Amino acid sequence: MQEQQGNLEFFSSGSVLFFGLVLIAVAGVLCWLAWHRSGYSKKTGALEVLRFVLICLVVVTLNQPEWLRTQLPDQRSTLAVLWDESSSMKTRDVVDTQNISNKPKSRAETIQPLMAEEVWKPSDTSDLSVVFEPFSSQLDPAEEATDLNAGLSHVLDSHENLRGVVLLSDGDWNIGNSPVEAATRFRMKGIPVFAVGVGSKVPLPDIELVSMDAPTYAVVNKQLRIPFVVRNTLGQDRDVSVTLSVNKKPTATKLIRVPAMSQAQENMVWTPPVTGDYTLKMHIPLDTQELIPENNEISAPISVRKEQLKVLVVESYPRWEYRYLRNALERDAGVELTCLLFHPKLPKVGGGRGYIKVFPTANELSRYDVVFLGDVGIGEKQLTIEQARDLRQLVSAQAAGLVFMPGRTGMHESLMSGPLADLYPVVLDAATPYGVGSSTQGYFSLTQLGQRSLLTRLGENDESNRRVWRMLPGFYWYAGVKRTKVGTETLAVHDQVATAAGRVPLIVTKTYGAGKVLFMGTDSAWRWRQGVEDKYHYRFWSQVARWMAYRRQMAQGESMRLFYAPDRPHVDDVVMLNANVNDTLGAPLDKGTVIVQTISPSGKTQTIRLQPGEGDAVGLFTGAFMPEESGNYSLVASSTETGASVQTDLSVQGLNREQQGRLARFDVLDEIAKITDGELVTVSEVGSLLDSLAALPEPEPTVHRTRIWAHPLWAGLLILLLGVFWVARKLTGAI
Repeated sequence: MQEQQGNLEFFSSGSVLFFGLVLIAVAGVLCWLAWHRSGYSKKTGALEVLRFVLICLVVVTLNQPEWLRTQLPDQRSTLAVLWDESSSMKTRDVVDTQNISNKPKSRAETIQPLMAEEVWKPSDTSDLSVVFEPFSSQLDPAEEATDLNAGLSHVLDSHENLRGVVLLSDGDWNIGNSPVEAATRFRMKGIPVFAVGVGSKVPLPDIELVSMDAPTYAVVNKQLRIPFVVRNTLGQDRDVSVTLSVNKKPTATKLIRVPAMSQAQENMVWTPPVTGDYTLKMHIPLDTQELIPENNEISAPISVRKEQLKVLVVESYPRWEYRYLRNALERDAGVELTCLLFHPKLPKVGGGRGYIKVFPTANELSRYDVVFLGDVGIGEKQLTIEQARDLRQLVSAQAAGLVFMPGRTGMHESLMSGPLADLYPVVLDAATPYGVGSSTQGYFSLTQLGQRSLLTRLGENDESNRRVWRMLPGFYWYAGVKRTKVGTETLAVHDQVATAAGRVPLIVTKTYGAGKVLFMGTDSAWRWRQGVEDKYHYRFWSQVARWMAYRRQMAQGESMRLFYAPDRPHVDDVVMLNANVNDTLGAPLDKGTVIVQTISPSGKTQTIRLQPGEGDAVGLFTGAFMPEESGNYSLVASSTETGASVQTDLSVQGLNREQQGRLARFDVLDEIAKITDGELVTVSEVGSLLDSLAALPEPEPTVHRTRIWAHPLWAGLLILLLGVFWVARKLTGAI
């Protein structure tokens, strides 16, 4: 820094200055009179001079004298060019307006010509230093996210004499604090940010395979339906051929119609022939008009295994709904069915193949993946309070599924105040405990959630699914329901009848603890067999059973179970780990040590101790971890008390923050520019930005203030002189 001549300044008001001058004048007169009365004694004269000096110094202090030194920077001012190197900059959506037939450039390629010093340094400004700095994020890998705030803050903290910043980016901010924070700091320091936006603000012509929702595992010789979504941003409808490959071998193809500027959802069907690990890949061909070929395929690993769901059906009387449900589940090769038929008005319960005589004990109940609770309640020759408690524990702590299927006897009314009250997803109407009958048929009407749900998927695509539900035979009875509870999802409602809360809900789902709950509000699903036999009836209940048992089946050993959510996490997602352990007697272990070791794709090992649950979660051990790498993780859970262990794989997807093909966010860049008094331009308008850069003022000189009136040395001088004055008075004998 180059130092200039300093100067003394006073920061005072007019009244203080006037009062000080009057005080000095009066003090001068009084001091002269005192010296005169002493006969012009030298000692008295010296003492009065010291008194006068002290008064003058006090007056000076009251007027706040400060010494100002102005320093000019001895370094050249800096223009920082901050450029985005995140993965979103690989998006090819910059079209050559001069020749639209040319292949679109990526955003990174578009800003490459701007990465030269001569572009930003005017010829007549030799004292300007231009520096180039990339930014993305502080993650690993860094390019998988964009932290605009961190990039701007780093430039501000790293460079002195910063004259301005040029920001080359698509504005796709997706991690870190809001860039408004950094922009505000720039505004306070008077440093403008000039944003150069790159990328398309409107969708380019493209056919995109948006998603493929494959589960983590499938069942051998069991049809697997894989939903997928294709988006079309072309100007015309397109017939798109979607191909499913299994282990790189084309297995199935489906031709779908995707409307212009819209999307279509369909399903691909695959039947795994043998157990093992597979890689599913879905692919769509490149359209002649689309400009982004990178988003035309998706792949995901899947494990194929044998399945044997254990299902318990509890019913009071053998109504038609029970009979056909039992037949459907019994014919399912992947289901081991057990039934309990109470027959409250008969001396004996129902019997036969697959029947039990009494409700299972808590240990026996823990073996079941799904329980169908028919027209039964809590009472004599039905469920006891303790058994209802065991059911709640099975769902909450052991991730089982519970299906409520009320009937015309109204026995479910007794569940509203017992241990199962919290699980029940709807509020029953006490005015109609036996339900509502009608001489005319009612029909199911799918909600928007129901149209998307796999539970209610009876057709091959959205349109055929809606058509199937419209043609299904109706019902003449439904449960009296007032409304659904908070935290539930309604999949189907009555097509005509409504209550004060809306249409009467008929199919409702709910998550309770680690498990799932479903409510079926009619007793006539068996009528769906009319004219088509098992086609829809079997498919619906098969989907229900597997959906409700999905989490329990993720990884299961003889005495230990491990499940997690989400089942297909991304890097940096929090994965909740859950485990159930049975002791040597088959009872759920409620206390103990359960350890999960996670082995990353690179071989790094992390040990997580799961914590035992309390209350409804007794018997459930929970923990969490955050995957830092994409690929297959190996999870090994073990119990110290029982010695049991179970192993499974967890497929972790890459970061989904930086998705290629997203629109550029010019609104973010514009806000940064406005806050800092900068400017937003496109790449083609960079030339107009040079004039603004050339007109930027030089950084203002640094002014250093020394507050004399508040300096310790000044205070010390006053105290010293006051002491000398007091001692001199004593020596001269002055009073």
